[in-house]
Amino acid sequence: MTTARSSAAPSAAPFGRTLCAMITPFTEEGALDLDGARRLADRLVTEGCDGLVLSGTTGESPTTTDAEKAALVTAVRDAVGERASIVAGVGTFDTRHTVELALAAEKAGADGLLVVSPYYSRPPQDALEAHFREVADASGLPLVLYDIPGRTGTRIEPETVIRLAEHPRIVAVKDCSYDFLGTQKVLSRTELAYYAGCDEHNLALYAVGAAGYVSTVANVVPGQLRAVLDAFDAGEPAGAARLQQRATSLIELTMSSGLPGAVTVKGLLNALGLPAGPVRAPLRPAGREAVDGLLAAYEQLVAV
Repeated sequence: MTTARSSAAPSAAPFGRTLCAMITPFTEEGALDLDGARRLADRLVTEGCDGLVLSGTTGESPTTTDAEKAALVTAVRDAVGERASIVAGVGTFDTRHTVELALAAEKAGADGLLVVSPYYSRPPQDALEAHFREVADASGLPLVLYDIPGRTGTRIEPETVIRLAEHPRIVAVKDCSYDFLGTQKVLSRTELAYYAGCDEHNLALYAVGAAGYVSTVANVVPGQLRAVLDAFDAGEPAGAARLQQRATSLIELTMSSGLPGAVTVKGLLNALGLPAGPVRAPLRPAGREAVDGLLAAYEQLVAV
């Protein structure tokens, strides 16, 4: 039987299908917790993640130093070996600094680079394109464009993405654009691997040809989210939809409760006794009510 997936699949999923936007564990004193990072990374890969994205939004990258970012890549590589891909977040609002981080991530053992649109300065599309090309030219690693205009203030417009797809090392997009039509337009005109960056879109984007997801919620339920794509690949779209729907409450509380994902995920991981620790200022920890709600949604999901 030919599954729905076979006709929609992109040419490649360069970093796997099921990626986790991993939190960055800290000690109670606020230092980088490399032992916790190793233990969390091992758990995530063992329970279903094909890849780990480090030092992204959920990884609190604006508050970690360059040295901490490189040390995190090294530690996670040590923990997972070749069992999973490692994509390192290196994007900043400064092209020169982004290039420096890209080279450091390559040296530390990353398999790919996640590069967000430069934030605050809001460059026009021609400057944005030049920024990504310069970073892609700087190292030998493949690059993932990170389109999240709600945080950066700048959209990577579909036509810009289509032009950037011509670069041999620009291979993928983490899509937080909330522009479903624009995403399908790029999918129809390029071979870029798209990864859903918003957990509520994991199945929807996969069904129209995305490579998979980069999930924040996977920090706590990697197996349950992988099961959605596995069901779809097995030719069971209705089953995949049911599994996606079962995760909706936890997704909503994690991502749409008015708190950043790093805050909600760390609150839940701490409550479950898993590596996480505090968030760094200016973020503040989740309150008891928020954590109790997250725990209830988690327990309901894993009990099914």
